[in-house]
Amino acid sequence: MSQNDLLTLLEDPTQAGIYHLPANARGLVKAAAERAGFACFAFSLRDCRGLDKVLGQLAYHLDFPEWFGHNLDALKDCLTDFSWCEAAGYALIIADAETLQADDPDGFDALNKVFAAAIAEWRSQNFPMWVFYGLRANGLATFPALA
Repeated sequence: MSQNDLLTLLEDPTQAGIYHLPANARGLVKAAAERAGFACFAFSLRDCRGLDKVLGQLAYHLDFPEWFGHNLDALKDCLTDFSWCEAAGYALIIADAETLQADDPDGFDALNKVFAAAIAEWRSQNFPMWVFYGLRANGLATFPALA
């Protein structure tokens, strides 16, 4: 897939979702997202064994406002607002989520439900939001550009 094809895919909100992104493709996707004018957040969840720690990491790396309440409802509010970080789209590139998935599978599922709800909300406004994991998980498709 060419850089232009990748850029076109990322800009299409109907294709946006939660995907597996191999480590060797992270830089390529990050560069394309930034070229598209997206706010692109790349970070690790290494050693995040529970949802509370993950929420703290998300708040830090996405520079959430002070009103963020460190719970799933507040996470959804922040992920569907982004008034402090306006951009043409949003991409989260999350490495090392295996610990969370293994130690807190319910938390991992709940987190992905919030991500999916935020993506759907942005899609309804014709705006792309992507979440990429470095891990392979049940129900997590490989990013279409790499499949």
